[in-house]
Amino acid sequence: MSDAETAERIGIYSDYVCPFCYLGRESLSQYQDERDEELAIDWHPFDLRAGKRNPDGSIDHSVDDGKDEEYFEQAKENVERLQEEYGVEMSLDLSRDVDSLPAQVASFYVKEHYPYEQWLAFDVAIFEALWQDERDIGDADVLADLAEEADLDPEEIRAAVDDEEWRSEVERRFDAARQQGVTGVPTFVYDEHAARGAVPPEHIERLVEGS
Repeated sequence: MSDAETAERIGIYSDYVCPFCYLGRESLSQYQDERDEELAIDWHPFDLRAGKRNPDGSIDHSVDDGKDEEYFEQAKENVERLQEEYGVEMSLDLSRDVDSLPAQVASFYVKEHYPYEQWLAFDVAIFEALWQDERDIGDADVLADLAEEADLDPEEIRAAVDDEEWRSEVERRFDAARQQGVTGVPTFVYDEHAARGAVPPEHIERLVEGS
């Protein structure tokens, strides 16, 4: 068993298509860099596309989820502010038409079958593919490429994405997150306490260390 798998862990509910999840991970990384001991990530999938996903994976923007153009304009401004605050450059501010379900299925499969470090490399690659390279992480070909970069079998990952049982398992995790009261992402969880949003590193420090 690796050191990472026995390390202290922080839970994170997130969705790859959420820019604040990407920014929140950068904030967490900055906090982790200041720690003497490793703080591993216990990732929980969350579905921002619930109710808006067509059978072909396209996103139906006609579904009213309470988010209007004013909401998205404000979100974009907040993303730009946090990029500057955390020193992050992103090619995209928002990603409204990408379906993350295939990526979440692939990531969950890797999390369940491979060492933490290999899952983390794949997870980071998915985030960067979308937010840095503007690649469609809902595309199995893209996920296969990212898998290969993380020393995973690309055909194994393709099979996982197409497997209805794995998709159903991830959808059950979506339901579990809602039942546990998670309403937005990212949500950081540590020792029965939670912080929601792309909070700064010092906020994560308070969550974990209680200082």
